[in-house]
Amino acid sequence: MFLNNFSNRRRGFVLIAVAFFCLAGVASAQEKSAGSDVAQANNPLANFTAFNLHNYYIGEFTGSGENGNQFWMRFAKPLSFGETKWIMRASLPINTYPVGSTLEHETGLGDLNVFAAYLIDTGNPGISFGLGPQITMPTATEDGLGSEKWSLGLVNTLFVATSKKIQYGYLLSWQQSCAGEDDRADVNLVGVQPFLFYQLGNGWHLRSSAVMTFNVENGDYTIPLGLGIGKVFRSKNIIHNIFIEPQVSVADEGDGWAKWQVFIGFNNQF
Repeated sequence: MFLNNFSNRRRGFVLIAVAFFCLAGVASAQEKSAGSDVAQANNPLANFTAFNLHNYYIGEFTGSGENGNQFWMRFAKPLSFGETKWIMRASLPINTYPVGSTLEHETGLGDLNVFAAYLIDTGNPGISFGLGPQITMPTATEDGLGSEKWSLGLVNTLFVATSKKIQYGYLLSWQQSCAGEDDRADVNLVGVQPFLFYQLGNGWHLRSSAVMTFNVENGDYTIPLGLGIGKVFRSKNIIHNIFIEPQVSVADEGDGWAKWQVFIGFNNQF
């Protein structure tokens, strides 16, 4: 079994590396990238309609030692209600997890998450700040791929892009279950995603954006760190951002967290 798992992980790394360098090859042919593109390409509150594809290859889960995968489709759109401005983001995962007593892998849809952040005018166009509600819906196609709970909560985001060299911020979220299957564990989760981007020039940047998660219900948690590289480039009226970021857990408690994973993404702002 160890050899099979090792082989699966190696194949996963190969596929991730091939995908990234193919995209990087396309990006290298497009060296024209305005400074504003680079600064805002990683901003979750940027005033753009966006469609992002994110994939986490999970090399090892705590507890089981098995591997898995989580592929996210994310859509974001600016909205206006009267004089107020908002960003709505919907995220739907396709999960591949080891489930049940046999730890056989199942693949299917996970739970849909939607949040709407009210954009507060900071008086500085380089500083974005948003706060608003979120909802997670039990849309998983298999029991082991979601919580089977409806959850409500809040999201707060800060992004500072006052420097052309360094951008930073965070996405803070909290959600608690309010309805759903009684035989499933209640949800009470806090997520903290600090992010830091260092511009290398010509659209290339170093990045760190791992998500720390704390289960308030039972005291479990995971604290990962990540370091990756990305490339921002423009194609006609679309700003593309491709990246790869290995992440490793430096502290964790409980089963089902990623001991290490590789985060690869392809963001598109319209």
